[in-house]
Amino acid sequence: MLDRTRVVASLESKREKFTGYDAELAAEQKRLADSFDAFRHKDSAELAAAIAQLMNEWPGALPTEDIDAAEGMRVAFGKQWKNHQEARAWAYEILCDRPVLAVDGSQITPTKDFSMPVGAVQVGWFVNEHKPATPGAQNYVKDVQFEVLAPDELGDEDDGDAEGGFPNWRVNQQRFVMECAKLCELMEEYSERPEAERPLCFFDGSFIISFAGQLRDKRANPYIEAVDRLLHCSRKTRTPLVGFVDSSYSRDVVTLLNHLYPQARITRSSDAGLFGRILPDWGDRSALFLCARPDSLNRDRARAPFYKDVAFSYVNLVSDRAPARLEMPRWILDAGRADEIIDRVRAESVVGVGYPYAIETADALAVISQQDRERFYRILQDFLEQSGIPLSTARKMRSKQQRR
Repeated sequence: MLDRTRVVASLESKREKFTGYDAELAAEQKRLADSFDAFRHKDSAELAAAIAQLMNEWPGALPTEDIDAAEGMRVAFGKQWKNHQEARAWAYEILCDRPVLAVDGSQITPTKDFSMPVGAVQVGWFVNEHKPATPGAQNYVKDVQFEVLAPDELGDEDDGDAEGGFPNWRVNQQRFVMECAKLCELMEEYSERPEAERPLCFFDGSFIISFAGQLRDKRANPYIEAVDRLLHCSRKTRTPLVGFVDSSYSRDVVTLLNHLYPQARITRSSDAGLFGRILPDWGDRSALFLCARPDSLNRDRARAPFYKDVAFSYVNLVSDRAPARLEMPRWILDAGRADEIIDRVRAESVVGVGYPYAIETADALAVISQQDRERFYRILQDFLEQSGIPLSTARKMRSKQQRR
């Protein structure tokens, strides 16, 4: 139980640290504003020339010609509605007869509460054809894939005894790989349709997998290969793909700013905060950049060169939050389809009230609740008993079950 008096006393003891941080942040915001104002009024050729002088292959972000069509790096949406009904009418017009699909996953990681280490991954997908309602017709697909990871699939010889034989990394990796693989499978399935009728595919997350750079090569490679295949599949099948990051802390453009304006010394601000300053209205977006993040995957050796094949923009989809980060394969930008695809994301977000409806639905399909986990372990226990394999539970877990 939390003791309010002790919490307040501890906060009071750190008051100077909080006020100091706030003062430093305010000073940074002033430096950032000055540098960003100069930066955002350059055209793509000026930025490209300045970046070339840096002699840096991975400066954070690379300009695209989309910057030249923007006004101070802002592309205004330009539409306003009196109410949500009007917004939904616009969304219907954009989405009608244009399918969308999304894939998301959830997992059960091994626990020491049970003597048998086991993990599981569930991936859900939702396909919405966006066809006018017809009596008796089902114009959508909802389905899931479930995979159990047995004890010998959970770790490798490098785990040692530090994880106690219950590592989580394999389950997390398998979920990511399965999500990417399912998207590729669905893209291939719909690739026989005319190009205009192929679905917009949502990936809930980023294609820029910096976290993999902190892993051993053997553990990082499946992530790298999964994203590489996913982007290749989108390009090969000419099926539009969007990575959606609702709360992004990426700093690709901030990194570029620090290179071009060293006096800015931006250490705390993110790209979302940067562009949130210039996207006042719903639907406004930033100009598109290509990602050139200098993380550990590419800084020393180019293990993920596909970063530069990922274009990104920030879009205001909720009035009281920072803009969302949208990522898409570069071929969409080169084909002149970026505005069309971003409009479809906007429309899905109108239906989902600030978040793409397709991703919300896929998440609801894939999610594994606490009740689901308890049911899974009951099914597992029955299965092992039928197989003549004992499964013991920790005393703490038995106590929890009794209390419930």
